[in-house]
Parts: sequence; C-alpha cells; structure tokens
Amino acid sequence: MYKRILVPVDGSPTAGRGLREAIELARDQGAAILLLHIVDEWRVAAGDIAAVNLDAGSKALREVGAQVLQEAAAQVRAAGVSAETALVEEIGKPVGECVVERAREWPADLIVCGTHGRRGIGRLLLGSSAEYILRHATVPVLLVRGADQGQPA
Repeated sequence: MYKRILVPVDGSPTAGRGLREAIELARDQGAAILLLHIVDEWRVAAGDIAAVNLDAGSKALREVGAQVLQEAAAQVRAAGVSAETALVEEIGKPVGECVVERAREWPADLIVCGTHGRRGIGRLLLGSSAEYILRHATVPVLLVRGADQGQPA
C-alpha cells in the first residue's frame, strides 16, 4: 500500500520515535524512506542575541542537519530498508510547509513524523509543524507522539 514514506528528522527523541515507526512500516510494506531535515535558519535569525553571525550559524545548522541525516539513514539501512536523504534550507518558511512541499515533489505516499503533542499556550506560542502537516498534506499522515515524561521511550 505504501511505497514511499517521507520522514522528517531533527535528531530529537520524538523524531526518533517517528523514524522507528516508519522503519517498521517500510519493512512491512516493502517501502522506501526519504529522510528530510529542514535547516530552520529563522531560529538563528530570531534569537534573543542582538548580533548574530548568520553565516556561521547557517553553516553549523547545515553540518548538524547532515549528521542527523547520516545517522538516520544508517539506522534505516541497518533495518534493510532503502533510504534517501534530503537537506532543505528555507528562510522564513514554516517547517511544516517545507515538509508538505517535499512530500508532493518526491512524491510520498505517506508522511510519518513525531509530534510533541503540545496543547494550549505551548502550542499557541511555539506553533505546531505536525499540525500544519496534518492540515495541508495531500497524502496520509501518521503522527507518532513523543514519550511523556516518566514513560520509557
């Protein structure tokens, strides 16, 4: 049923849970995985620091993103699943929008992503990439909730 699964990864435990679910699903379905890391330069530019070296910050974000993708791809391939990687840089575009666009371009049959499950003020202040993806994706979306505090990952 699913042959092309897009998985956004950022190196967080929550994204890791989503990746593990995607790997199991891909093995079951004989699917390939596209690992996607978004370099969110807006976070560097919108910091509380008065002066920021954006070039150095952007380079560091790209390096970290490349490492996250490399580690995730190794995990996917170790499970016997085909993996592609994509590092996307966008300034001022929400992460969720980048994920939805790449899902159309690749084209994905399914998006699997971890979600922090924030509610109320936390979601209002921080936004929700997962919510954006869920509302705008043209393919099914599997949201994998992160572990609650005190629960094993």
